[in-house]
Amino acid sequence: MESMLNKLKSTVTKVTADVTSAVMGNPVTREFDVGRHIASGGNGLAWKIFNGTKKSTKQEVAVFVFDKKLIDKYQKFEKDQIIDSLKRGVQQLTRLRHPRLLTVQHPLEESRDCLAFCTEPVFASLANVLGNWENLPSPVSPDIKDYKLYDVETKYGLLQVSEGLSFLHSSVKMVHGNITPENIILNKSGAWKIMGFDFCVSSTNPSEQEPKFPCKEWDPNLPSLCLPNPEYLAPEYILSVTCETASDMYSLGTVMYAVFNKGKPVFEVNKQDIYKSFSRQLDQLSRLGSSSLTSIPEEVREHVKLLLNVTPTVRPDADQMTKIPFFDDVGAVTLQYFDTLFQRDNLQKSQFFKGLPKVLPKLPKRVIVQRILPCLSSEFVNPDMVPFVLPNVLLIAEECTKEEYVKLILPELGPVFKQQEPIQILLIFLQKMDLLLTKTPPDEIKNSVLPMVYRALEAPSIQIQELCLNIIPTFANLIDYPSMKNALIPRIKNACLQTSSLAVRVNSLVCLGKILEYLDKWFVLDDILPFLQQIPSKEPAVLMGILGIYKCTFTHKKLGITKEQLAGKVLPHLIPLSIENNLNLNQFNSFISVIKEMLNRLESEHKTKLEQLHIMQEQQKSLDIGNQMNASEETKVTNVGSQIDKVFNNIGADLLTGGESENKEDGLQNKQKRTKDLTDTLMDNMSSLTSLSVSTPKISASSSFTSVPSTGLGMMFSTPIDNTKRNLTNGLNANMGFQTSGFNMPVNTNQNFFSSPSTPGVTKMALGTPSTLPNFNAVSVPPAGGKQTQQRPTDMSALNNLFGPQKPKVSMNQLSQQKPNQWLNQFVPPQGSPGVGSSVMGTQVNMMGQSAFGMQANPFFNPQNFAQPPTTMTSSSSASNDLKDLFG
Repeated sequence: MESMLNKLKSTVTKVTADVTSAVMGNPVTREFDVGRHIASGGNGLAWKIFNGTKKSTKQEVAVFVFDKKLIDKYQKFEKDQIIDSLKRGVQQLTRLRHPRLLTVQHPLEESRDCLAFCTEPVFASLANVLGNWENLPSPVSPDIKDYKLYDVETKYGLLQVSEGLSFLHSSVKMVHGNITPENIILNKSGAWKIMGFDFCVSSTNPSEQEPKFPCKEWDPNLPSLCLPNPEYLAPEYILSVTCETASDMYSLGTVMYAVFNKGKPVFEVNKQDIYKSFSRQLDQLSRLGSSSLTSIPEEVREHVKLLLNVTPTVRPDADQMTKIPFFDDVGAVTLQYFDTLFQRDNLQKSQFFKGLPKVLPKLPKRVIVQRILPCLSSEFVNPDMVPFVLPNVLLIAEECTKEEYVKLILPELGPVFKQQEPIQILLIFLQKMDLLLTKTPPDEIKNSVLPMVYRALEAPSIQIQELCLNIIPTFANLIDYPSMKNALIPRIKNACLQTSSLAVRVNSLVCLGKILEYLDKWFVLDDILPFLQQIPSKEPAVLMGILGIYKCTFTHKKLGITKEQLAGKVLPHLIPLSIENNLNLNQFNSFISVIKEMLNRLESEHKTKLEQLHIMQEQQKSLDIGNQMNASEETKVTNVGSQIDKVFNNIGADLLTGGESENKEDGLQNKQKRTKDLTDTLMDNMSSLTSLSVSTPKISASSSFTSVPSTGLGMMFSTPIDNTKRNLTNGLNANMGFQTSGFNMPVNTNQNFFSSPSTPGVTKMALGTPSTLPNFNAVSVPPAGGKQTQQRPTDMSALNNLFGPQKPKVSMNQLSQQKPNQWLNQFVPPQGSPGVGSSVMGTQVNMMGQSAFGMQANPFFNPQNFAQPPTTMTSSSSASNDLKDLFG
């Protein structure tokens, strides 16, 4: 990569140095900027050709430069001869003006180092194109190296040279004297132009019918630049020292031969022995047959043979050559007509332009772009001709690349986009809108192309509006979305609402229907569908157009209509339209079919939504009940644990007090007193504890539920206790335990609170091993002074009578084998007990921070509170409202 950059840098530096050294100090540089060396031309290809621009107008030109260093090897007088010859040729060319002659835009300027003059833009000389690359920059430009002449270019080029010679011979009375490929220049458009008048000869009697042309004898001692090219020179120049117009025709014949023979002339001449070579050439020409001209096309072969005839009078003149059938080619005639276009009136031009689309496909692209397109573009200044020229320009644009279109065609179309008259211009652009949007850059589309479409929609002509509406869908995919949304759609809507033409209104609806797929869903719902309700007319075509837009939006997978829109806006609009009297049976059926489809989808979607909402509500209720039950369990465990701790603390304090008193000397009286005190304390505590065994009212089943779980409150005792039958040994039940931890409540883990008819299951409750209290069968107090006195047992009958006979003991295994409901029913009052709500939901929600049946888990509160359990549950209607807020 670096080597390539270095090579490019060296090439640019070398070219810049060549230009600087060649043109520096020449007056031409005051008015023109000299650019790159592109070609060479003139006698001996001595002139270097550079591209350039005029500083004042930026007009493109070609700068011909002759570097005097080329003749440093000659003597001074030879240098002067060469300079004089070159000056003479340029000065003569400057005086002559003709389309077939190279146009000089700035005359010859001389400086110490060079000669220079400026002409119209040039591509190369014919010699360069045919492979003679002398005096060209190295490496040779690919544009020249790979250049191939098309048949139409060759035919028309030779025709142009013939026309130029006809002008010189007939009008100027001049013999060119050096018609060679070096002196035929191809300009930027590909036209062949004549230059190199260094050896031209003017007639000495121009007023007479037959002009006479003096001829100089060939001087081999002169520098080669002071002599014409002998390989293209007629024999009479050398052999008889005469010249006439037919001599130029011989040169034309040799040029035609070279063009069809890869640049090689008919004969090669030994310049050292010119006379001998021409004598041999004369002999060969006299025996020249068609076999020697096989490379020349057959239709022109005989004419070339005549041009190369030894006898000048046999050769056809220039005017005759322009009329031979070989030049009647369609392409050549078309190019010739373009060259004479400025001479035609509008009627002739219009007829020619109408037939041009049939010819353009037969011509090479390079010829079209270089030769035809500039001529067509020049006619845009004539508004009357634009409708005839524009289709051809757009046809050429189709064959061009995007880069060629932007560079060559779009600048010419810019002013035409803004022309409003004649109206046909707008029609032509609309028909080719896809081409314009495809190849035109986005900025130009926004600034030039789309404004033209907007003008068409707002045009007073109904035909223009209809055409525009019909064409818009064909290129809608090429329009950027903001322009479509903010500029195009509003104009289509205005055209629909404001027009008095039914065709425009219907076409507006059809156009909208076709471009719906390029629009955003919410834009259609918020902008297009409400617009349909604003349309005033009720003609069947309009109604069907409205129905079509609704149906397209409804069925399109990208768009669609929400059920809220269907119910609130679309169906209320469509149903009245469906019963319009103007509709026939088929149209009515179309309306009803669409309405039914909409209703079916509305039903399906809303039903699905309600079903899903119902399921979510049920799931939410289940989650709420579960959370409340868990919270209730935690609250009960905490409250019961605290009460058990309180009982233990009281009992422990009393026991400690009783133990200390045994050491005192008060004797049996004090022990009995303490025993009584202990009994009283235990009785007080046990009366409080027994309140826990009181069963809560049984909950009646609600009418909305088939089964209700039985819930019991596990108390501190390991066995159930009957309030009427108690039996304590030594004041306490030896098997009674206090559960300080592991208090668990039966929890329903598998319950359907809404519809299950089965009895819910209750998880098995794991109870911790109850702690047993010490056995106080014999409370002995040692006597004072260390004497042990036999004491009778304390009478505990009062305490036994207080608690009554003991209920038979129940083991843990027996307890676990009982049926859950059987065990729980011990604590549940009969149905209909006061203070029970009518719904399970009320009971379950009431468990938050309370016992399972609405009472606080405090075993020491007043049992009268059981009758009226507090209710904290909100009403079912309030809960329903909360769910509605949650799910919308």
